[in-house]
This record gives sequence, structure tokens and C-alpha cells, in this order.
Amino acid sequence: MANRRPLLDPPLLLNAYASGIFPMAMENGELGWFSPDPRGIIPLDDGFHVPHGLRRTLKKAPFEVRVNTAFGDVMRGCADRRETWIDDTIYKSYVRLHALGHAHSVETWRDGELVGGLYGVALGAAFFGESMFSRTADASKVALVALVDRLRDRGYVLLDTQWTTPHLRQFGARDIPRREYMARLRGALALPAGFV
Repeated sequence: MANRRPLLDPPLLLNAYASGIFPMAMENGELGWFSPDPRGIIPLDDGFHVPHGLRRTLKKAPFEVRVNTAFGDVMRGCADRRETWIDDTIYKSYVRLHALGHAHSVETWRDGELVGGLYGVALGAAFFGESMFSRTADASKVALVALVDRLRDRGYVLLDTQWTTPHLRQFGARDIPRREYMARLRGALALPAGFV
């Protein structure tokens, strides 16, 4: 994860998210800023779907779900892949954002070991999902279900996934035009919601 770019200041990151923009480290060592059109979201209403096989896993409850107890380790888990956009600058910048209460992790644990999770940024009633990882079957999926439950319970209205992947589509993720996304984002930012 090594690189030499300066850290991203928290106000810069938060203003970017509030404007529908997010950063990613590029293969050439530069930092890219993105605002996809269309934009991926997971509906927090009845559009969210838990696959049948995962429902069985949830009934067995093989994992303990924790929140914000291992943020840095979750980021490392997300970065531990052949190609990653999480370099040292991204890692340290988001760990600092977490320390300030704006970035959060949802973690799945088994027998005292972190086996999956996800992290993202919360602003107003919007949550911007950044990345997820799994070291055992269904661990990241359980974290996603726990995240959606938490967001619903706390009055969130927007779960941004940036892009829509086949993995996320099984949960009801879909693409919306940037114009619609920005309207939803403005509405979400105007609402109070607390993640913790």
C-alpha cells in the first residue's frame, strides 16, 4: 500500500462526498476522483433483497457482527487483493476520517477472528459504501445485511454503492442516472441520522 502522496484532508473528502465524488488510487500511483453516471445504489426500502441461501445462513447465525471495532483491519482486508484502489494514502486518510466519526466499519467475526466486513462514509442520512471483503463464505454478505438493517433503523435514505456489480445486484442494487442520484443525495444530506 506504499506511496508518497499527502493525506486527503477530512474537509476535502467530506465535501467531495457531499458533491457526489469519491477518490480512488490509480495503478499509475496517481489519485483519481470519480462521479459515475449511472450511479449504483442499494434501495433501503422494499427493493433490498436477501438471497434465499443467505437467509439460511442468517438463521444459523454463524457470525458475530460488530461495528467500528476494527476499522483499520477491515480496510486492510479490503485492500488484500491482486488489484486494489486502496493505497497507503487512501488507508491513512480514511482511518483519520474514522477517528473523526465520519467513516465506519461493519465487521463479521467468528471465534474471535475477523473474517469479513465492509466500510464506508456517513453524511446526513446517506451512507457511501466503499469496499467489502470476505475470508469465509457469506461473511461480507452478512455484514451488508447488518449495514442495511442499521441504516434503516437510524433513518438513512441513501446507500450509495458507487458502481453496480453482479455481486451487489443479488441484493437489489441498481443503477440510476447521476441527475437522480444527485437529487437523492441532496435530500439525504438535509436529514439528520446517526450511524453509531
